[in-house]
Amino acid sequence: MIGRLNHVAIAVPDMEAAVAVYRDTLGAHVSQAVPQPDHGVMTVFVELPNTKIEFLEPLGADSPIAKFLERNPSGGIHHLCYEVEDIIAARDELKAAGARVLGDGEPKIGAHGKPVLFLHPKDFLGTLTELEQV
Repeated sequence: MIGRLNHVAIAVPDMEAAVAVYRDTLGAHVSQAVPQPDHGVMTVFVELPNTKIEFLEPLGADSPIAKFLERNPSGGIHHLCYEVEDIIAARDELKAAGARVLGDGEPKIGAHGKPVLFLHPKDFLGTLTELEQV
């Protein structure tokens, strides 16, 4: 069902500092920051040869990332994102197997302009898991 790892998302308290570490220290190509108001975050992508790293900074106090950073003030890995060919078929298969889909269960458009869903971390080894249709 799942395809390749699309990205690893890291919640960051300071986007500029995070970008500087990856761009200036590690020499990575880093995208421009893009607000994602529907998700309550600002995103930046670090492009790697085999995947991406996504930095997430909260847009406002109601952001789910703000809540994550309250518990993890230095930031940290927030979720893993895997590609799927058919997000509805994947959702239905996972629900039939007992997995919990977060939110209303309907895909939303993610940072790449493609449908995404999130799966409950308790069902996936304590890791918030995102599926993105490719």
